[in-house]
Amino acid sequence: MNWIEALQKAVSLMEADLLNEISVQNIADACGFCPGHLQKGFSMVTGYTFAEYIRNRRLYLAAREMQETDLKVIDAAVKYGYESPDAFARAFRRFHGFAPSQLGEHSGDVRVFLPLQIQITVRGGYDMHCEIRNIPAFDVIGTVSRIPADEDSYQVIPALWREFMTGDGRLPQCDGNSSAAQKAVWENNIGEFGICRMTGSGEEYMIAGKYRGGEVPAGYEVWKIPGLTWAQFDCFGPVPEALQSVNRQVFRSWLPQNPDYAPDGEFSLEYYPMGNTSAPDYRCQIWIPVKRK
Repeated sequence: MNWIEALQKAVSLMEADLLNEISVQNIADACGFCPGHLQKGFSMVTGYTFAEYIRNRRLYLAAREMQETDLKVIDAAVKYGYESPDAFARAFRRFHGFAPSQLGEHSGDVRVFLPLQIQITVRGGYDMHCEIRNIPAFDVIGTVSRIPADEDSYQVIPALWREFMTGDGRLPQCDGNSSAAQKAVWENNIGEFGICRMTGSGEEYMIAGKYRGGEVPAGYEVWKIPGLTWAQFDCFGPVPEALQSVNRQVFRSWLPQNPDYAPDGEFSLEYYPMGNTSAPDYRCQIWIPVKRK
């Protein structure tokens, strides 16, 4: 199954079980991809997370059913997966722009959200510079933030970096007055990597460096990155814009076209060498774990 077929199958599986609890792991297993990269690819290609897609479809179907039957708000809330009528009404208003009680006067304003048909048309070749490398397992240390699936990571992650760089990430010279966190940043070069690990409820993001041993300060964690084959893509220009642009190309162009490789594993990495990250010639990298088809 190729990349686009896997994304379309994910849509079909969600549609087949839309009103029940849907396991991302089960979808991924059926598609032959790891949950993290399937979710990330789905979001890159469609603009929606799995959770957003399911929620939007349910709210559209709820409005249709309430228009065509005498289904009450309290019953719609239960049927379409909400904990209470109030929670359903709030979600309904955010999606459609009016309350369920106003459906009669806004019958022509229901927001339509139909099942997605995923198709990608690629014109010409891709000129992305990519190197495939096998890298043994290594440990990383850093601060970890949990990002829910319904939040925009392209907004959240740059804010996490700004907070880090005005705090422990200023990389002071280590001396007797340095805190345990500042010492860990200095000794492990924390800030060299940004690491994303997809979960069933969203993603975990670590601002990291290679762990060289020593104290793990409060608020910091150590992860093991397994030995993997990585597709490494160069990004030229100021971050985060240059990196985000290449990331979109990877999932919208490189993976659909590539005859040899598919995504593998739960991690993706950003590599940030020392330099002026605002400069037009700054070079960073995206690492995507891959496997041969």
